Amino acid sequence: MMKRTSLPIAMICLALLSGCSEPTNDATGAQDRGASDAASAVPERTDAPRAEFRIPPEDFEVIPARGADLFAAHCASCHGTGALGSDQGPPLIHRIYEPSHHSDLAFYRAVALGVHQHHWEFGAMPPVAGVSGEDAAHIIAWIRREQRAAGIE
Repeated sequence: MMKRTSLPIAMICLALLSGCSEPTNDATGAQDRGASDAASAVPERTDAPRAEFRIPPEDFEVIPARGADLFAAHCASCHGTGALGSDQGPPLIHRIYEPSHHSDLAFYRAVALGVHQHHWEFGAMPPVAGVSGEDAAHIIAWIRREQRAAGIE
């Protein structure tokens, strides 16, 4: 008789993966344990993950032009005008951020949870307060449009 082990294995994998998204405060990898307590008084940029962030449903209608405006207001100070990078953050119109290497989900996670430095020498990116899941969808649509225009697919 065959044993059913797929559910326990799936539960273990899910538990292991959930630990991968914990933010850190420093280069040693110490976990940010007090981040959720600070959610009510969050500045524009913070190390606290955003528990209220929600990815919009699949049928959400994105407007790339709206994304351009939102990017200018919330992202360009680090990622540069036109997402071409600055001395504060990397260019997003770059092959490293093509969809096959950084999916749309990676961008949503960056807004909600922040990102540890991994490709560039700019330091960690904190979560971005004030950008909703819907706003992020518009921004991502604009970034993808700009990437395609630059031959990045």
